[in-house]
Amino acid sequence: MFNASSADDAPQPPKVLTTPLEISGTLRQLQDSHDPLIITFHERAQRFQSYLVGIDRDNGTMALDEMIPRDGERFLLAGEPFKVEGFHDGVRIAWESNGALTIDETSGSRCYHGPLPDEVVYHQRRNAFRAALKLAQLVDVDLDGEKLMAPIKGKLLDISATGCKLRFDGDIGGNLQLGQVYDRFMAALPFGKMTAPVELRYLHFEEKISTTFAGVRFHNMSGLVQRQVERFVYQLQREARRFDKDDL
Repeated sequence: MFNASSADDAPQPPKVLTTPLEISGTLRQLQDSHDPLIITFHERAQRFQSYLVGIDRDNGTMALDEMIPRDGERFLLAGEPFKVEGFHDGVRIAWESNGALTIDETSGSRCYHGPLPDEVVYHQRRNAFRAALKLAQLVDVDLDGEKLMAPIKGKLLDISATGCKLRFDGDIGGNLQLGQVYDRFMAALPFGKMTAPVELRYLHFEEKISTTFAGVRFHNMSGLVQRQVERFVYQLQREARRFDKDDL
């Protein structure tokens, strides 16, 4: 069974990285993969999205892309402490602000320069295996709830025990808010429909293909829904292993 996992598959305790080499190397993974970052200010509920766009280990500095929404800049410039969190291949990478950031527009795009963090939390959670769906097998999803005027229909691209990646036609960014919990997310899994609240963690509109990609984290799932998700992830894992063997 999926739950009867080995010790290697169990969640690993977080590591605290403290050397400049470890910190810059880990943050560079986020930069190279263009993984989205969530910025939260200590005394505020709103969340902001950004990306790492520069790392200079020799000078101990880094650069963050312009925040979305941009009104978070005023908290940044006021020197309010903040936390940054990103995910890379199932690994949670997080750190606290380490000094004030300054706005830079010299390269033609807006970014924020500041010192590298003193510490970075690196948390490998092996049980959050993320399984991708084949294009021919994409699952229909509905995102709905009190915060939305009408359900938004899309497709499920990948899924793990903790969340999933979604695809929607067109630009739906104006209807959604990062950090918001939507209480009725529905996915038509092969063995029955699952319904759970989700928190929006990532949002990106790809203009060239007129498609919005979203990342959500399951929020307060019931035991029944959790078992549905684990069963589906396990099924996809098994199919992926079989595919790899056939490929060999």
